[in-house]
Amino acid sequence: MPPAPDQNSLRAAAVQRLYTLEQSEQLTRTRIIGVADTFGVDPRTVDRWLDNARANNGTYQPPGRTSFTLTPHMLDAIVRWRGNATAAWRELRADGRPVPSLPTFHRATNRALTPGMRAGLRGGEKARRAFDVAGERDRRHRNYAWETDHVEASVKVRIEGHIRKPWITFFVDAATSAICGLAITPQRPSREAVLVAIRDAVLIDEHHGPFGGTPTYVRVDGGKEFLCATVKEALGVLGSEIIALPPFTPEGKGNVEAVNGAIKKTLFAGMPGYTHAPTLRGGKPVDPDQPLLRFEAFVGLVLEWVHRWNHENTLRNLDGQTPCQAWDADPALIDTVTAQDLHTYTLERHGKPLTINNGGVRWRKRNYIADWMHGRVGEKVHLRYLPHHDHRIELYDPQSGRHLGAAIMAGQATPEQTLSLKQARRREADHLRAQLKKAEKNRNTRYAAATRPGPLVPLDAMPEEEALEHLRALDGFNPAAEALPDLIQLPEPDVALTRPLTPDTASPPQPPTHPEAQP
Repeated sequence: MPPAPDQNSLRAAAVQRLYTLEQSEQLTRTRIIGVADTFGVDPRTVDRWLDNARANNGTYQPPGRTSFTLTPHMLDAIVRWRGNATAAWRELRADGRPVPSLPTFHRATNRALTPGMRAGLRGGEKARRAFDVAGERDRRHRNYAWETDHVEASVKVRIEGHIRKPWITFFVDAATSAICGLAITPQRPSREAVLVAIRDAVLIDEHHGPFGGTPTYVRVDGGKEFLCATVKEALGVLGSEIIALPPFTPEGKGNVEAVNGAIKKTLFAGMPGYTHAPTLRGGKPVDPDQPLLRFEAFVGLVLEWVHRWNHENTLRNLDGQTPCQAWDADPALIDTVTAQDLHTYTLERHGKPLTINNGGVRWRKRNYIADWMHGRVGEKVHLRYLPHHDHRIELYDPQSGRHLGAAIMAGQATPEQTLSLKQARRREADHLRAQLKKAEKNRNTRYAAATRPGPLVPLDAMPEEEALEHLRALDGFNPAAEALPDLIQLPEPDVALTRPLTPDTASPPQPPTHPEAQP
């Protein structure tokens, strides 16, 4: 819709045209009435416009309307009263300062302060931001940029006998608004929840659906759990660049903010224990004895809602498509990572290599054991772990980076893990015993039976020719490939079968010297 035209500019153009006609003696009353009808005024008003143009050399200059303007002292009074213009007017009037009427003071306040500034004086910076104008980002293609954020569930949930409000960490694709991954925690999320959410978002399989891959950019707010060294290292290995948005700029990640607002209105509002439900007098809940959800049931409902968002919810910004339809219609290639590599990338690495000792691996004043450690005492290993999950660690070869296996805290090993450790130790001992028996058996040389006097012949001995042939076969020896002309002497050629290149007619032919040529 085009903007409304400036009435003063149109009026000046119309008056300029009438003035030009008047100078050429072509101005008629009919033209003046036509201009008056166009602007909806009386013809005498158009006459006054012409008089104004004649007084200003043919240029219409509308007379300025005088209005009251607040002084700096009056603005300070309004700020002190948190934007309350009436209270500021009363204070100024009580001090004996010259002030206009209250309606005039209100109009002057509205001209001096914008609605956002007045809201900020009343409610602070958060109220002022509601009047800001933000543009819309270019969506580009899938996996070009992801947006992530935490949202606190507006629902009270039972967690092991306690009543808490869980937190959800979302990773949303900016191009299709698809929820690629999430992590739900009973407490405020840390870097551990971010790493779990990254792993859930990148993987593509039957559990995670078609959404995932490695993004080019990841937009985060100023939360320290998003900007810690572990998360930066994990995303850096995946080839993703972190874009840290300025604080208090939700418009920079509008897709994940839309998901946070939608889940509050369409899921949390219908759950028992909703914290923003209407209350009775005194803030008492309508049904104080309503049964609350358990954490497991809450997680199941959230996952169902995420599936509906991705596959059933149509969005206006996607031209009426669901996120799944927009994702499938996008031709951009998807870079995937294997589950094993991703498991390594999304773990925090301990600084220096550790040594396997008789008690396992010592880390943070605790011992970690595993069945594969038998026989490896003294070797160095690199340790990786998931933050806040100290019961399990992952160990890697420090030279090649190969994954050796997991280790469990010795004090928290289950009976099955303890049994597996004992069985592995028994297998290692059995393997050593078998190797020693085989070596002793080979050490005792056996000889062949004899019927005549002679030296003893070992049963595993072989003749010299057979041994040489066996060694040549092991070394890949090929006599034909190794033969050289100067190493093998050829027999002398037969004189009777050869002729000289320049026969000598003066000398008589010599008799053959071949033995068979003698009579």
